[in-house]
Amino acid sequence: MMPAITRRQILQCASAGFGYLAFAGMSTLASRRSKADDSLATGPNNSNTSSNPLAPKQPHFNASAKRVLFLCMQGGPSHIDTFDYKPQLANDEGKKGRNNAAKLMPSPWKFSQRGKSGLWISELFPELGKHSDEMCLIRSMHCDQPIHPRAMTQMHTGNAQFVRPSLGAWTLYGLGTENESLPGFIALNPQVASSQNYGSAFLPAIYQGTKVGRPQARRGGMARGDSPTNAIPDLANSRQSRQSQRAQIDFIQSLNQQKLARDVVDPNVEGIIESYELAFRMQDSLPQLMDLSGESEKTLALYGVGKNPTDGFGKQCLMARRCLEAGVRFVELSHGNWDHHQRLRTSLPENCEEIDQPIAGLLTDLKQRGMLDDTLVIWGGEFGRTPDAQNGDGRDHNHKGYTTWMAGGGVRGGFSYGATDEHGREAVENKCHIHDWHATILNLLGLDHEQLTYQYAGRNFRLTDVYGSVMEAIKS
Repeated sequence: MMPAITRRQILQCASAGFGYLAFAGMSTLASRRSKADDSLATGPNNSNTSSNPLAPKQPHFNASAKRVLFLCMQGGPSHIDTFDYKPQLANDEGKKGRNNAAKLMPSPWKFSQRGKSGLWISELFPELGKHSDEMCLIRSMHCDQPIHPRAMTQMHTGNAQFVRPSLGAWTLYGLGTENESLPGFIALNPQVASSQNYGSAFLPAIYQGTKVGRPQARRGGMARGDSPTNAIPDLANSRQSRQSQRAQIDFIQSLNQQKLARDVVDPNVEGIIESYELAFRMQDSLPQLMDLSGESEKTLALYGVGKNPTDGFGKQCLMARRCLEAGVRFVELSHGNWDHHQRLRTSLPENCEEIDQPIAGLLTDLKQRGMLDDTLVIWGGEFGRTPDAQNGDGRDHNHKGYTTWMAGGGVRGGFSYGATDEHGREAVENKCHIHDWHATILNLLGLDHEQLTYQYAGRNFRLTDVYGSVMEAIKS
């Protein structure tokens, strides 16, 4: 029986070995990538030689933040009704907007100056407003796309057109994680079709986010019936004992190792090998992490757990704190349905009420536990809304000017950075593009966005592509 011939061997022999030219190029790229990986893994001041791709790594320079909590509001929250006070809108109510757009509509809600810093925050956030002195409002955000999927993708990956690694994946790739029995990047309750937002693209698969919880049709919160055993599909195997599972995994891993030995370099296989081991360890650690029964009534009440309408998102926020405390590097929470083309006066207050107490409780809890100083909390949606009254009681997409905010992790609390014009339509002062936002987040984590690269398709890629400037002014 003739031995099997691999595609590699066919190319080696084809056309008198002409295929070796391709292998020479591939070998050079693989060698360069390996050196880049080794350099990043050891860092400038780290002698760690662990072969585990998730092992903790030293940052490029001293970091103010060790971990990230991303509060993602899907749909585009209206900045001029929440965090960007525009009194001129009241004076110009009813006037035609730019290019004869719909009539200008002032915010139906009152703004007031909160805390010692006097930040202007809407009455829609009575509890969160109490933390104004810990919040840094970035009121000059802008991105490239006014379309939901593309803007959301750019917010997560820096690119609206091509499949690229997510912010969480880059963070995990750059820093590793502190708990080998848990994923380093967890996405709680992500959108149904948002896998790219927590994916790793061309980075090794081990750096992609782990989805926890099933998406709901409307708003944020763990789906009803979610428990430690069903929040991640197929986490537990009721048909096999632990010993049988171990034997099965050992056999699969031996096959993977054989393939890796043949191919020499294969990031996908390397990621699969580590993923199998992580999944096996998660069977013990994840259910314990998701079990909220040990939390006190005081803590549950702090997050609004057990009452409407805060129970769903409150559980997410509490779960996020537990993940961060356990050593998870990057946690993303999602809350949906912020796309208010109509029914703004009724729908926006509902959204805000669902997240106000949970986020305020989260900041309080992190602060009480001494974790806020080195935890970077970021909040925002893919874009903002227009100052025009769409459909009489709504606002359209606006990617030219909107607001996000950060807290903890080395940012200036009680600070407002940048500004939009008098109507909130467009960023005009200290403009912050999404690339600048990404560069700043990585900087706070001790990572140089220009040095955090991965070689793919013949060139070094990074989260910010060839753009991005750090917002030094927002750092404490």
